[in-house]
Amino acid sequence: MLLNYKTEMENIHPIFDRIISRRNKELFLNQSAKVIWLTGLSGSGKSTIAEGLEKKLFDQGFMIQLLDGDNTRTGINNNLGFSLEDRKENIRRIAEVSKLFVQSGIICINSFVSPTIEIRELAADIIGKEDFIEVYVNTPLAVCETRDVKGLYAKARAGEIKGFTGIDSPFEAPQNPDYELLTENQSIEESVLNLFNFALPKLSLIE
Repeated sequence: MLLNYKTEMENIHPIFDRIISRRNKELFLNQSAKVIWLTGLSGSGKSTIAEGLEKKLFDQGFMIQLLDGDNTRTGINNNLGFSLEDRKENIRRIAEVSKLFVQSGIICINSFVSPTIEIRELAADIIGKEDFIEVYVNTPLAVCETRDVKGLYAKARAGEIKGFTGIDSPFEAPQNPDYELLTENQSIEESVLNLFNFALPKLSLIE
C-alpha cells in the first residue's frame, strides 16, 4: 500500500510553471491579489464586515472571492468538527484554496475565527506572508454574547456545546495584526469604511 502511494506521488507533476502567470492575471484584472484574513470571536462582526467590504470593493471594480466559515463547512470542510486539530485542518484547507485564488489574481476576503496564533501562522505560511493581511476584529466577549443571534454562547454556557471558542476553548488575539478594528463603539458601516480605506492602497495595482 505504501509502495503504491509513493509511486502515485511520483507521478504528480505540478504545471504552475506552464500556466499564465499571476502577474499577467493581475494586470488583466487591474488589481494586486491579496488575502484579507479577518479573525475574531464568534459574534464579533467578522462576516458582516467581510460582506460589506466585498460589496464596497466590487463597486470599485475589484474581483473578489469571499470565504466564510459557515459556507466552507457545508462543502469542502463538511467532514471536520471543532476540535483544535480539526480547526487546524479547516484553516489549512482554506489557506490552500486562498492561495489558488491569489495565484489567479483574485482578492480573497476570509472570515474565520481561526482561534490560535499557530493556526493563523500556518495560514500565512501557506498563502505567503507578503500576501496575507491579518485583520483583528476586536470585540469584547461580553459584547459578542449580546449579539448571540444563533444562541451558541448560551448553549456553550449551559454545557450543550463543547470546545466553543471564548468559553471553554481558547482564543489567542493577534499580537501584531496588520489592522485592528475596535468594533464595540463603531457601526458596521464605520468598520467597513475604515477597513476599506486601509485595504485599498494594498489592492490597487501599482506599476
